Amino acid sequence: MKKFLIAANANKDKNLIMAKQVQNYIELHGGTGEICVDAENIPEDCNVDCVIILGGDGTMLMASGRLAGKGIPMIGINLGTVGFMADVDPSNLEDALDSLLHDRYRIEERMNLAGTIYHNGQETEAATALNDIVVARSGYSRIICLRIYVNGELLDVYEADGVIVATPTGSTAYNLSAGGPIVSPRTSLILVTPVSPHSLTSKSVVLSADDEIEVEIVPKRKSQKEEAFATFDGQGYAKLQPGDRIRIRRSPKMTKLVKIYSASFYEVLRTKMGVTR
Repeated sequence: MKKFLIAANANKDKNLIMAKQVQNYIELHGGTGEICVDAENIPEDCNVDCVIILGGDGTMLMASGRLAGKGIPMIGINLGTVGFMADVDPSNLEDALDSLLHDRYRIEERMNLAGTIYHNGQETEAATALNDIVVARSGYSRIICLRIYVNGELLDVYEADGVIVATPTGSTAYNLSAGGPIVSPRTSLILVTPVSPHSLTSKSVVLSADDEIEVEIVPKRKSQKEEAFATFDGQGYAKLQPGDRIRIRRSPKMTKLVKIYSASFYEVLRTKMGVTR
């Protein structure tokens, strides 16, 4: 790799100090590096060998939305907290850059979800997500009622704060906080996890990556028009009304992550979770 875009989270990389350090090192060693302030500003016509993300997993999710399906891999320098995707520590920055410049790396492809929102049977919005698509109650409203269908067949009815539909990559994000299972990001499947369900029997369900999930907002109270909202990787806030549906399936777009370390997912998981024995 020789041609890089450096996407820096301006809130975490104050005055772009690290971005400029990365740029200088790359150019000193025969490559080219262009700095982009914040991942949401990655250009649509981006044409580089790799995008280097300076930030946390949230910054990488934003970059994924810009890069998914373009065939351009990305790697994260972790300036956040946990960092399951942005797994390069700043203390190893130069070693990581050397690995990229000398083609010592591997590429992991991660599945995305495609979600389409329907109001009165008409498509209103569509987006993709690397981690998850979440339907949650709006504001301080009471619990919402959600019908979950799989391939057109009713799976369950959740009275809950919401539901998370996650990829394997997203299993260690909100899905984990809601009590869902952790799965290897190398698998191909879809997780459906209720958020604070008003039931002792509502649990996470693991589905095939080829299944189609539909979430329907069930009318409960005549006095409340706006029941819920949907987010895609924590972004793309969309208001939902009773009767609205979100259809979710595996996206044909893939996210490519550059990996330069030999540590397995399970070793990384132990480290991030603070398991010492």
